[in-house]
Formats: sequence, structure tokens, C-alpha cells
Amino acid sequence: MTLVAWYSVVVGLGMIGMWTVSLLRRQVPELRDEPIRIGFHLAGEFMTAMALLVAGSALLLNAGWATGTSLAAMGMLLYTTVVSPGYFGQKRQWPMVAFFGLLIVLTLASIVWLVFEIT
Repeated sequence: MTLVAWYSVVVGLGMIGMWTVSLLRRQVPELRDEPIRIGFHLAGEFMTAMALLVAGSALLLNAGWATGTSLAAMGMLLYTTVVSPGYFGQKRQWPMVAFFGLLIVLTLASIVWLVFEIT
């Protein structure tokens, strides 16, 4: 369970860090071109990151509600890891697509691990 906890924390912090740096460096042209769409996308990304941080911390603290919260957070992460590589694939940035593929595998493994914990 500790691996799932740390995976959640690391990915949550990574998401916040990546988006913060991209926004500060003005590397998100969609803010100008598609502000409503990217605004909703960013809200979803930051909500996912926060859910991962809360869930991972709860797992590390052995909170009774940690497993259920972690499953919800992993579901959110699975969605974003399936949807996000399309952006990079469109730009032919294949290493990023592969990176998201790795995240999909790790997220699915985390979900399976959590399900076995509650059964």
C-alpha cells in the first residue's frame, strides 16, 4: 500500500509542478485561443492532483477512509492519463505519449492493488 501512497503523492505533486511551470512560463497558448476549454481542463487537472495528494497522505497515515478515496483519485488519474496523450500525439511528441502509457499501466496496477486491499 505504501507504493500506491507514494505514487499518488509523487504524481499529484508532479501534476501541480508541471502545470505551474507551464503557466508561469506562458507555455499554455490555449489560455489565449481556447480559454474556457483549457480552464475546465486545468480545473480537472488540479482537482485530480489534490485528490491524489489527499489520498496518498491518507494511505500513509492509515486513515480508515484512505482506500476508497484512493480508488476515486486513481479513477480521476486514469481518465486524465488516457485523455492527455492525445495532445502530445497530435504534436508527434512520442516520448510524452509513451510516458503517459507508463502512467496508465502504473495507475491500473495501483487500482488493482487497492481493489485487492478491500476484498
